[in-house]
Amino acid sequence: MLKKSLNSSVWGLFFLSLILLTGCKTTSNSHLSHNLHENVVVNSLDGEDEKILDFVKPYKNHVDAEMSKTLSYAPETMDKSQGQWETSIGNLLTASAMELVTPVFYQRTGEKIDICMFNHGGIRAMISKGEVSTRTAYEVMPFENEAVVLKLSANNIRDLVQYFIDKKRAHPLSNMQITINKNNEIQQITINGKPLDDKRDYYVLTSDFLANGGDQMSFFTQAKERINMDYKLRNVLIDYFTKHDTLPIIKNHTVIVQP
Repeated sequence: MLKKSLNSSVWGLFFLSLILLTGCKTTSNSHLSHNLHENVVVNSLDGEDEKILDFVKPYKNHVDAEMSKTLSYAPETMDKSQGQWETSIGNLLTASAMELVTPVFYQRTGEKIDICMFNHGGIRAMISKGEVSTRTAYEVMPFENEAVVLKLSANNIRDLVQYFIDKKRAHPLSNMQITINKNNEIQQITINGKPLDDKRDYYVLTSDFLANGGDQMSFFTQAKERINMDYKLRNVLIDYFTKHDTLPIIKNHTVIVQP
């Protein structure tokens, strides 16, 4: 039983390594798989298994090196617990998505993305001060979520804002400013500096998980249109790291509380 399990794990590691190595020749680092870093635990090896592991080792080492390659630098630690209504890491995620997905969306549709929203729980790790690598992106966003743009009515946007205020969590949100009073009642909503317009629709960038109503964001399921961008959010983050040698510390001032 041990040998059967071992052979299966080893061969799986071999084929994954081979596929990844081949893929590295034609794709960016953003397509590397963290699955390669699963440990194969064994108690004993026979000659055949040792040969397989020896054969796989250089491929695994190559992918490990790619995952560890420095892409950028973080001037301070970014943690999702730092902030009531917004966090530096959440602002970075929305900024990276807006910067990289918007031109792709415009090329496809001729339209511009108005706002971006993700979920606080989707951030799975901090970005520590210092060197930032491909592995950092896998740690922050280990899921296979992809970018999706939804066309929402002004009423849907109001539902989004009410959800945001009611949940009292720093869900990453950009290009929007919400004014509330001391009782958390919404006083004003502005998008790109302009008041919410009941006569128009808005394009919202989010993840496919949330677009399907995940995290109780049912307002996304009422979209008039859905455009799948075929762009993994983890890859967006990796591409953003590659583009910026030093990560910015972004403050959106998403919520203004009136006295």
